[in-house]
Amino acid sequence: MLRDITLGQYYPADSVIHKLDPRVKLFGTLIYIISLFCFRGIAALLLATAFLVGVIKGSKVPFRFMVKGLKAILILMLITAVFNLFLTPGEPLFSFWVLKVTWEGIKNAALMAIRLTYLILGTSIMTLTTTPNQLTDGLEKSLMPFSRIGVPVHAIAMMMSIALRFIPILIEETDKIMKAQMARGADFESGNLLKKVKSMIPLLVPLFVSAFRRADDLAMAMEARCYNGGQGRTKMKPLRYERRDRLAYVTVLVYLVLILLCRTFLRWPM
Repeated sequence: MLRDITLGQYYPADSVIHKLDPRVKLFGTLIYIISLFCFRGIAALLLATAFLVGVIKGSKVPFRFMVKGLKAILILMLITAVFNLFLTPGEPLFSFWVLKVTWEGIKNAALMAIRLTYLILGTSIMTLTTTPNQLTDGLEKSLMPFSRIGVPVHAIAMMMSIALRFIPILIEETDKIMKAQMARGADFESGNLLKKVKSMIPLLVPLFVSAFRRADDLAMAMEARCYNGGQGRTKMKPLRYERRDRLAYVTVLVYLVLILLCRTFLRWPM
């Protein structure tokens, strides 16, 4: 289960998506997330699906590798679908006890499940095709205008980079702790969902100790290298836009315009 979390992992490949400027991928991911909560009707859904499939194909990341990340949010998707299914008002199809299922609830539950799936896949593409250093540089460069009003842009970018780097490290550490406790007789597999959650509690103390120890080692390493923030720092590989980056910007903007047109003029019912 822990190995199925793909957020923060980088998948090396020789693709057009990998070669794009990280600022383009950050902007494209933001626009795609916005579009997921803007579209209405089958036409916009098909357009969002086609756009996502095209980006996945262009990234050359195996689809099976991306789908593994959906297992981590399966429970969240089920809870969201159940709430939409039973709490959406409308014409009831059938009811039992105090709960009723409506046609509108079925549509909302299906739509929310699709949106969450596309959201995870879309954001996974950005992290799978971009190294943490590239993401940090792209975020810092994108937010640089806010530094004029006192926003600590470099600190924010650095925190994001450290967080992304710590995700796979903590997952690996949790896996090691689980195996060590299973070798001592701990059982994390049997029982119902509540029992499995309770069995995870003994993992928290050693995991937090390990996380704080790594954070302290990282702070000492940064101090030993005389790190003092982003003032006056230069880049070994400065970001520069190329022709493919401009084409990617145009493609993303055209996609957003088409989504808005579908929302306005092609409201085919779902």
